[in-house]
Amino acid sequence: MNHTKKNRLLFYSGITVILLFVFIRLSIFFLKSDGFSGLSMPLIALLFGFILSGLCTSAFFAAWVYQDCKRRSDDPVLWAVVIFLVTPFIGLLLYFLRRSEIKTICPACGQRISVKAKYCEECGTHMEKEDAGVMVKQGTHNLLYMFVGIVSMFLMLICLTGFIISVATGYGINTNVTSNEQVWNLGMISMNHNTYLDEVWKLDFKRASEGFVKEQNMMIADADTQLLYADISCGSVPDGATLVLWLVQGDVAKSVDVTNLSEPLKYPLNEFENGKVHVRLQINGVENTVSEIYIQ
Repeated sequence: MNHTKKNRLLFYSGITVILLFVFIRLSIFFLKSDGFSGLSMPLIALLFGFILSGLCTSAFFAAWVYQDCKRRSDDPVLWAVVIFLVTPFIGLLLYFLRRSEIKTICPACGQRISVKAKYCEECGTHMEKEDAGVMVKQGTHNLLYMFVGIVSMFLMLICLTGFIISVATGYGINTNVTSNEQVWNLGMISMNHNTYLDEVWKLDFKRASEGFVKEQNMMIADADTQLLYADISCGSVPDGATLVLWLVQGDVAKSVDVTNLSEPLKYPLNEFENGKVHVRLQINGVENTVSEIYIQ
């Protein structure tokens, strides 16, 4: 009984740790960005639906595996955690490939033997078979966990499909570089380095999709006296390629072509107000670019 309670405690502790990890990852995302600003409510609902149904799928499949492991005298906590860590699909596949055979106890010698065995492998005692009704009941244990897990899985796939289609078509996603909301990209970027420490934004990238926007929110403390400094070097500039620096705050949107800076840019901020400003780099074909931007 104590062993069972310990296993349950480990199982619930493991699930709690995993959920806490997911929560921390989402919290870090919100702290480092504008959260889901720039996304429509239906798109946010699909995203949360995907996350919630995915967690439910893992939880119910893990619960089924936990109970099945107990029947087979396997390690239920280990396999339940595996289902969460390697996704329920891969986790279930691994489990079914190596799960132990159901065994019973020989009444004569106490040896654990297969329920299919006619005789004990240790002492040779003839084993009485359980009646068909009991076998069916054992074979269909905890089907509710599996059923609800499958339903959750289909909901997850529906939400994921809807989200992918919306993203592919650009529905409900803000891609306007002059918008006061967060800009979301539908392309790709190959980065070497991207940090924002001590109010200095350092971005080093190899290449990006046409029109890709990388942004960082900064704070203006005194718009009348402060300047925005931008030290930017584009290693490769194909014909027609540009790199545009945008400053956006409310209805004010200013842009500067920083493709071929001969010296660091010093941009006055007196057209803006004190507070948060979106600093954006719109990448149009330039490659191997290194930049350092800050307000002082």
